[in-house]
Amino acid sequence: MLTKTIAPNVEMPMLGFGVFQVDDRDLCINSVQTALKTGYRLIDTAASYQNEDAVGEAIRTSDVARKDVFITTKLWVDDQGYDNAQAAVERSLKLLDVDYIDLYLIHQPYGDYYGSWRALEELNQQGVVRAIGVSNFAPDRLVDLALHNQVLPAVNQVETHPFHQQAQAHFTMEELGVTHEAWAPFAEGKNGLFTNPVLAAIGESYGKTTAQVVLRWLLQRDIVAIPKSATPSRIEANFDIFDFELNAEDMKAIAELDQPTSQFFDHRDPAMVRMLSERRLDL
Repeated sequence: MLTKTIAPNVEMPMLGFGVFQVDDRDLCINSVQTALKTGYRLIDTAASYQNEDAVGEAIRTSDVARKDVFITTKLWVDDQGYDNAQAAVERSLKLLDVDYIDLYLIHQPYGDYYGSWRALEELNQQGVVRAIGVSNFAPDRLVDLALHNQVLPAVNQVETHPFHQQAQAHFTMEELGVTHEAWAPFAEGKNGLFTNPVLAAIGESYGKTTAQVVLRWLLQRDIVAIPKSATPSRIEANFDIFDFELNAEDMKAIAELDQPTSQFFDHRDPAMVRMLSERRLDL
């Protein structure tokens, strides 16, 4: 497994397994265990997914030692602030049934994320969380956070796929030394991603699926990916991307698929900010 150094003595796998919207407990446990058996060592969850306990059980009852699994989870908006963030990390530790979290992210750039960051910096220094980062931070907010705090965000997890490639955001992250991680690497199938003729033709030339082409493209852009699937055959296929390499023409053709807007929603849209900020977790 290829890894990337995201903080002192912290190596993050370049390909992981996400569990967003895997709501059924047994399905989540089985999917994570299938991923671990396949070779994935990065598992990405969040408080807002409400499946941290299932992820923890899957890891605990697997044949893979805890030290060999890189666990990411995230702080939701209604837990922002110094005291709330500390309590939220403690809750995640209990649900996951672990002594430490490998990567802990602020899930959304709303609320008192500065207070949260101060708490995470302290927990990072204590070793409770090995690395800290953010998710859905636009370049301006990422730069602001990086410049005015002691610990640089190790990771920024943002929507990234062939139809929203985040070139400017990627450039900013590279300048800062922040690792770019892609959520929704397949755009959840939007815009016909799985049948896109450009991606399909590239895949056919290598004997690979469109999904495998997308994950390989992200890998070659130095972007960590966390594809999600509850189908064992797809979980296994998504991991099979280390035996081929896209050429310059392939990369150029995929670059031309980029679109200026999200396939989901704009995190700067006032209505969306309000909706996400008012969402309360039932924990």
